[in-house]
Amino acid sequence: MLILLAEDDKKIAELLIHLFRKDGYQIDHAKDGVEALIYTEMNQYDVVILDWMMPNKSGVEVLETLRLEKYQGGILMLTAKDTIDDKIEGLELGADDYLVKPFEYRELLARVHALTRRSSNKILDDSVVIGPFILNRSRKSVFINHTDLALSNREFQLFSLLLENNHQVVTRELIIDRVWGLDQEISQNNLDAFIRLLRKKIGKVMKGSVILTVRGIGYRVEV
Repeated sequence: MLILLAEDDKKIAELLIHLFRKDGYQIDHAKDGVEALIYTEMNQYDVVILDWMMPNKSGVEVLETLRLEKYQGGILMLTAKDTIDDKIEGLELGADDYLVKPFEYRELLARVHALTRRSSNKILDDSVVIGPFILNRSRKSVFINHTDLALSNREFQLFSLLLENNHQVVTRELIIDRVWGLDQEISQNNLDAFIRLLRKKIGKVMKGSVILTVRGIGYRVEV
């Protein structure tokens, strides 16, 4: 596995590099956002870890550029920002996950492992039509009215799970297991942020509620 760490704090970077390499991972280090983009042009990384606040280009700017350039690997944001609006901003631009500072290395490692495990799963090269939606597993994309919803990897995993269980209630526990893994500590705010973001993206191209909340249980799609 090849990881890129973009972190301008020298002490944090040196510690994480040491720990990842000790655990057998290959890891490159970029000291700022511009250097991070240069590294991604030269190598195909399985996971990119971006600090939110970096000189020259912020982690958010790097994130946006990578997704515009169709980078398909996992992107995890490290941030001191913990408000729901900040989290939604990162997710909306294409982040797969985020971790609020300060954090423990074990949690970061678990999240990186979860991202790579899901991205390495074999995906069928086919499309499925579910109501007005066309779900393409190989491209990790969902289209409606010839419009790509431009979902991040995590958003695709969540929405495809709901779509493939059309008219059926999917519990919060099952969503967390399939999308994040039971080894992850995912709060209600995490899941709610993704649902809100999905509804926002869908609402731009069609009217009506597609993702319904089943109070106290989970969610279901009605299409």
